[in-house]
Amino acid sequence: MTTHTVTSYDQLPIIDLSAADGDPRARALLHAQLHSAAHDVGFFQLVGHGVTRAETDALLTAMRAFFALPEADRLALDNVGSPHFRGYTRTGDERTGGARDWRDQLDIGAERPARVPGPGEPPYWWLQGPNQWPAALPELRTAALAWIDRLSGVAHRLLRELLTAIGAPADFYDPVFGDRAHPHLKLVRYPGSADDGTDQGVGAHKDYGFLTLLLQDTVGGLQVQREDGRFHDVPPIEGAFVVNLGELLEVATNGYLLATNHRVVSPPGATERFSVPFFYNPRLDARVEPLPFPHASQAPGITTDPTNPLYAEYGYNELKGKLRAHPLVAQRHHGNLLTPA
Repeated sequence: MTTHTVTSYDQLPIIDLSAADGDPRARALLHAQLHSAAHDVGFFQLVGHGVTRAETDALLTAMRAFFALPEADRLALDNVGSPHFRGYTRTGDERTGGARDWRDQLDIGAERPARVPGPGEPPYWWLQGPNQWPAALPELRTAALAWIDRLSGVAHRLLRELLTAIGAPADFYDPVFGDRAHPHLKLVRYPGSADDGTDQGVGAHKDYGFLTLLLQDTVGGLQVQREDGRFHDVPPIEGAFVVNLGELLEVATNGYLLATNHRVVSPPGATERFSVPFFYNPRLDARVEPLPFPHASQAPGITTDPTNPLYAEYGYNELKGKLRAHPLVAQRHHGNLLTPA
C-alpha cells in the first residue's frame, strides 16, 4: 500500500518566539520549526513576540486617523516632493512589475537628516532623509517611530534565532545593522477594487532586505506562492505577524533560505484593508557576506533574473526598487539614475 503525503496550504507555519526563553527542549523545537519554515516556505506566522495589544492599538489608531484626514492633508505629504521617497503615495501611483498597485500608503524610515551624495559617493544615500508628518496628528509620529524601534528589536532577536536554527553564528550579521540600520515602515490602505475592475492590490514580488514583519487586519487578501506554483491565501491570526525572508538572506545562503513571491489581492467592492509591513534592513552601505553554515552544501543556488540584478551593497538594491516602484519621484528627482527606455 502506497501512502501519499498531502501538503496543506490552509495556514503558514506558526512559530512561537517566546520558546527562545524556554528550556533546551523548547528551544530545540523552536529551531527545528524555524529551520523548516525558512528553508521550505520562506513565510511563517510569528506569535509570542512580546508586542502588546496596547502598542499595536496605538499604531493602528493613529494610522486610521491619518487615512481619515481630508485628501488635501494627505497630499500635503506627497512623496513626489521628497527625493528620499518618504511620505504619502496616492492610490495607483506605485508600481509593481510595471502595473499600478491599487492602494495608498505612507512611507516612513529612521528619522535622520538628509544626506545628499557628494561627487563619487553612491547614489543610494538619497534614501536617507527626513520623514513627512501630518501636523494635525502628532501622535502618528510618536507611534510610528516607536513601532520601528520595537519591531527592530523583535526582528533582531528573530534573525539571531533563525541563524542559530540553521547552525550559523547567531551574531554573524550584527555588524551590518546597529544604529545606522535602514528600517522601513509602510502604513497601507487598500480601498477595495480598482475602478477598472483590476484586483492588483500589490503585484507579485519578493522583498529585498533581510526580514519583513507584517501586521495585517482581519480582511485578508495576502497570498503566498507555495511549492505547487499557485498563490494561496494567508488567513489572518489575531496578534500574529506574518514574517517573510528577503532576497538578501536567500543570496547569503545561496538559495537555502527562501525569499518567496507574494502579492495582495484587493478586497471586494468598497471593503477597506489596512496593513503595516515593517522591513528589517541593514545599513545602506552594508556589504552582505555569504553566511557560513553547515547545510551550505545542500543549497540549490539562487535563481538569477537579468531584469533584477542583486548587488553586494544593500543600498543599491533598495534604490533600484524605489526607482521602479515610484516613477513619479524618480522622474522628478533622479532622472539621471534612470535607464533610458
